[in-house]
Amino acid sequence: MAFLLKLVGKLMRRLSTQDQNFKQVFADLLAFETVSDPELLKTVDQIIADVRQHGDSHVLHLTQQFDRHPAHQFSDLELSQQQLKAAFDGLETDVREALQLAAERIREFHQAQKQDGWQYVDALGNTLGQKVTPLDRVGIYVPGGLASYPSSVLMNAIPAQVAGVLEIIMVVPAPGGELNPLVLAAAHLAGVHRVFTIGGAQAVAALAYGTKTIPAVDKITGPGNRFVAAAKRAVFGQVGIDMIAGPSEILVYAEGDNNAEWLAMDVLSQAEHDTVAQAIFISPDPQLLDDVATAIEQHLAALPKAEIARESIANRGALVLVKDRQEAIDLINQVAPEHLELCLDEAEQMAQSIRHAGAIFMGRHTPEAIGDYCAGPNHVLPTSGTARFSSPLGVYDFQKRSSLIMCSAEGVKSLAKAADLLAQKEDLDAHARSARYRY
Repeated sequence: MAFLLKLVGKLMRRLSTQDQNFKQVFADLLAFETVSDPELLKTVDQIIADVRQHGDSHVLHLTQQFDRHPAHQFSDLELSQQQLKAAFDGLETDVREALQLAAERIREFHQAQKQDGWQYVDALGNTLGQKVTPLDRVGIYVPGGLASYPSSVLMNAIPAQVAGVLEIIMVVPAPGGELNPLVLAAAHLAGVHRVFTIGGAQAVAALAYGTKTIPAVDKITGPGNRFVAAAKRAVFGQVGIDMIAGPSEILVYAEGDNNAEWLAMDVLSQAEHDTVAQAIFISPDPQLLDDVATAIEQHLAALPKAEIARESIANRGALVLVKDRQEAIDLINQVAPEHLELCLDEAEQMAQSIRHAGAIFMGRHTPEAIGDYCAGPNHVLPTSGTARFSSPLGVYDFQKRSSLIMCSAEGVKSLAKAADLLAQKEDLDAHARSARYRY
């Protein structure tokens, strides 16, 4: 056992808030910049410029080059609705039912987010309000390559569908021309209108600016690699985006009677995503920290993606000993984690003190993995500390709001006088006269 703990100590750093240099070490652990590499940005800018200039032909060329796609013409990159339905119909019964269950729960949750317009008449007889309108067309990016994520299809497309978006365009890389049938089945189930087997910065550029075949969209959502993240940042302004997604993150806090193996697997569930994913475990109980460390090492070796998870927790993971629950709350709010698990009896009470987190999983029986697939809330969440000012993807991301203002003949008089005076103070004479003419 002592030898095993020594291995874990080398694998996953052990910190204590009582360490003299803890604040600096912890801040360094959290530091991560998704798209700061100048060469990356230069490459992405060139891809976007080439796609804008050459359209379909350049997207096809890059797809052949980077994804080794066997397509000979651009039309080969678009999938038909019949192909999507065939993929859905071809699923094994239990898998199809699981996908349907997830879709139903995601749709039910997001129905509750749908916003309606409102208006009222003020004391002066003026009508004021807000009109809520769905976006016309959105593009959703679904990762491919090393992993395929049908859950990402559901989490992006269903809120758009609930919002009333008129057209949903999906792009997904197909390395070697291969696609996971589950991804296509999910697109059918979620009501995606068109699917193109393209990825990378070229897919983002095509969605943002449009090509002869791919219509320009109003907003792009969904996670991707660093090229996708850089491209989304570059096209923002031409289109809306959901967020600049960084690596996956989980922070698990536990106290009291817990199963160390459960907690260890929760930590590893995010570490297996990416070598730069971040998994942090916090507890005031040093014995629980030891037990979780041991369980992580025991279960890590059996994971198919053990090397990815091992590098992740070695580089960006940590086991942190805190004095008490309040100190843990302070650290959690500093991290603003994408996924937060609170494994204790008073989880709901503690959650009230959490100001910054993408999703909060409360209690010992709520693993983050449930949220990834079928709990209902969206799994597209703010990362890299952006939960301080960002929210999970939702129906509201696919709707926009217009203000409604209608002055009555009498009601305009007092408002116009005030507008006249304020416009004069801002030296905007036409504004002042425009208001003054009304009274």
